[in-house]
Amino acid sequence: MTFTLAIVGRPNVGKSTLFNRLVGKRLALVDDQPGVTRDLREGEARLGDLRFTVIDTAGLEQATDESLQGRMRKLTERAVDMADVCLFLVDARTGITPTDEVFAEILRKRGTKVIVGANKAEGRAGEAGAMEAWGLGLGEPLILSAEHGEGLGDLLQVLMPLADAHAAHAEDTAPVTDVALDEDGEAVADAGEGALRWPTPERPMQIAVVGRPNAGKSTLINSILGDERLLTGPEPGITRDAISLSIDWDGLPVRIWDTAGMRKKARVQERLEKLSVSDGLRAVKFAEVVVVLLDAAIPFEQQDLRIADLAEREGRAVVVAVNKWDIEEDRQGKLRDLRTAFERLLPQLRGAPLVTVSAKTGRGLDRLNAAIRGAYQVWNSRVPTAQLNRWLAGMVEAHPPPAPAGRRIKLRYMTQVKTRPPGFVVMCSAPDKMSDSYTRYLVNGLRADFDMPGTPIRLHMRGQGAKNPYKGKRERNAGALAKHLGKGQPKAKGG
Repeated sequence: MTFTLAIVGRPNVGKSTLFNRLVGKRLALVDDQPGVTRDLREGEARLGDLRFTVIDTAGLEQATDESLQGRMRKLTERAVDMADVCLFLVDARTGITPTDEVFAEILRKRGTKVIVGANKAEGRAGEAGAMEAWGLGLGEPLILSAEHGEGLGDLLQVLMPLADAHAAHAEDTAPVTDVALDEDGEAVADAGEGALRWPTPERPMQIAVVGRPNAGKSTLINSILGDERLLTGPEPGITRDAISLSIDWDGLPVRIWDTAGMRKKARVQERLEKLSVSDGLRAVKFAEVVVVLLDAAIPFEQQDLRIADLAEREGRAVVVAVNKWDIEEDRQGKLRDLRTAFERLLPQLRGAPLVTVSAKTGRGLDRLNAAIRGAYQVWNSRVPTAQLNRWLAGMVEAHPPPAPAGRRIKLRYMTQVKTRPPGFVVMCSAPDKMSDSYTRYLVNGLRADFDMPGTPIRLHMRGQGAKNPYKGKRERNAGALAKHLGKGQPKAKGG
């Protein structure tokens, strides 16, 4: 078990820059304007031989009401309580401010081990501010530059004894477990799953929750967690970073991503919002299951369709969830209209799960969990080759392929080449002349006959008439060698 380090401090002192430096990736959004980070972001940090969990937090502000800044502060204070060690960053160039002194007092009272870091201390400009940090009464400040990676060796020296003490305590209090492992040292999948590798705590299912601003994505994830872990509120666009959380959701190990609301491209003007949207798109690419969250009051708007289509084009398993169902009056009629609109507007996802939820009350989360499990299983579907070719013969007999210029295209052979999503290849006589309508006919047949509703299916036509450049290569090489050797031999007399 690794220890947890929370990076706290005023806005714009370099917390996210240091976080990115410790995890070795640009995970947290960084910008010159203060207050970019709003949620808690966790990452696996590496410093020398030391491994630990680091938490990036929102900038500490003095607001204590229910305003956005007040809610951000409460979330940061929770991170302090969660962490084993706090790194309190101050801006060495600005010097110690009254706000720094207030929060130093708060950290002292909470009893967590606190390390002071004087950031932006490169060069002479930060020397005075670094000396002032002694006055906070939290011990010797570390001289750091997150931007340039300076002072990290000193941070390692301070953290090492704390890490050793934490490891010793964890070993003494670790519970006894009895988990069956396979030859690779991984947890054995549940019986009955067949060839499907079911998610494990070491390899959880990757889920991204996406949608328009104010659809209730953060509230939904908080409801799944049973904890106010993510910042929520009536203001649209609160979430900026794509925040991931690892949890056990009713026996299903998942890593769930909360993403920034995606508006129409023409409306995205600010650089920071562009970064937030691109962060969300990256989460979709790394996800296995994408939950497209709609607002029940205004479902299937143009942007919702674009987001769902994006997930399908990326080849992800898709679940459509309709939120704010608790305020609907005519639920039966509304559900009927939703299903009709879904079939009409998203034919490429025909059969994908459509579930209704209330992120506020938590109703429908069991249905969402079941829909995600089902979509993941379908996404991992594999069909035996022999069964596929019997099916292909029946499809061709029922509806023969097109015959451009009077010559019927012959479909000779079919096999599945991949899963996640299911991908198939059909060997045929003229792949470039195959119509899109016939390809859709085969894809729809695969969905219906092999129980693969909603998942993206990739079907490729491939020709068999191309000349094999390696065919007869051995014979040609042997002939060339004999001819070459024969040139140097004298001709036989009398022949």
